[in-house]
Amino acid sequence: MALEPALTTRGMLDTLRELGVTHVVWLPDSESGFLYRALAESPDLHLVPIAREGEAVAIAAGLLAGGKRPVVIVQSTGFYESGDSLRGLAIDCRLPLLLLIGYRGYNPHGPTNDSAARFLEPVLKAWELPTSVLLSDADLHLVQRAYHQARQRPGPVAVLLGREYQA
Repeated sequence: MALEPALTTRGMLDTLRELGVTHVVWLPDSESGFLYRALAESPDLHLVPIAREGEAVAIAAGLLAGGKRPVVIVQSTGFYESGDSLRGLAIDCRLPLLLLIGYRGYNPHGPTNDSAARFLEPVLKAWELPTSVLLSDADLHLVQRAYHQARQRPGPVAVLLGREYQA
């Protein structure tokens, strides 16, 4: 049995470094603990832990105003909670912000019963946010493309993390 391609912490960290990301604003979830631990130990990518996902966009906006290059990482359920700040700040103020969203319940092989997954892409589409789905390190170019797209629009762009990270 062949192993499916993995999304690795090293691949994601290397990609964020290549893009010049300075800060990662994040409330970790069970699916992304490996990446959180690696970020906490990283000397060049500053981890900004938050208490609630609703704080993420406002903190990232402050970092942007201070000349930093933040990325926000939340799970899909946290994305829903952060909706008002995302709309009021990131979308209305056209912040050049990359959102990495854990696609909880995602099934690449067909429909899912998890409402967190079923509603995610329709909500992103309704908010007119460009979106792509990342499944492995082979897809990390999507993170690069989305980061540059967010800066060119300007405005938020989402990359959905369809797989859990592997150490």
